[in-house]
Amino acid sequence: MAQPTILAVDDSPIVHQLVRRTLGDTYRVLVANNATDALSIVYQEDISLVLLDVSMPDIDGLELCRTVRSLPQFKALPIVMLTGRNGAFDRVQGRLAGASEYLTKPFEADVLRQTISRLLGASVPCPSGGAEP
Repeated sequence: MAQPTILAVDDSPIVHQLVRRTLGDTYRVLVANNATDALSIVYQEDISLVLLDVSMPDIDGLELCRTVRSLPQFKALPIVMLTGRNGAFDRVQGRLAGASEYLTKPFEADVLRQTISRLLGASVPCPSGGAEP
């Protein structure tokens, strides 16, 4: 069974590295620096979940989230806002834009892995390497 594919959309190469390090053993991780590249990847690849920063140049994460949600084939695609904005208003904006979940940076690796596992359900392999019954 192929690994689920996670798309991390962030303008920070450091965040790309952290996400790859955190998720690379369990998932296929693709990265995009901006919304335009992210949309191209979403159309070309079979993406299981999107990690999305809010603060990006040109088109921000909220606008990208709304755009993806407006496309019928991506209405059910899990989108996790992974951002430095942690105010209550920011969280509400993320939810209104269509985010499935809202996590703040710096993120805790275990919380990120648990959130993704929960959103993807049973299609996720056990990170411990143990076989499912």
